[in-house]
Amino acid sequence: MKNVMTYKGYIARIEFDPRDTIFTGKVLGIEDSITFQGTTVKELRADFEAAINHYIADCTATGRKPFKPASGKLMLRVSPETHAKALTVAKALGKSLNQWAAEVLDKAAHIH
Repeated sequence: MKNVMTYKGYIARIEFDPRDTIFTGKVLGIEDSITFQGTTVKELRADFEAAINHYIADCTATGRKPFKPASGKLMLRVSPETHAKALTVAKALGKSLNQWAAEVLDKAAHIH
């Protein structure tokens, strides 16, 4: 993946703000909001690691779990045409739409 950083299992999306000439980052996949910044990649990495370490320490001190797992239930809205095509492909492969979609999503989520 482009424009991401990882540390201790946390993934953050990185953007560059040309107006302020600064890199900014936001941690993905958690309920809490963790952001960080730096004028260089080295500063950005250091601030990211410090933010994650602070978050983990705060969660430990307050008895919270750092990650909130997803429920595993997912509702999607797609066009009727896409729905019909996906259903046809799944049935052609001898799978339910749910099985097929879960496999496709899992495969797509592991592309780095």
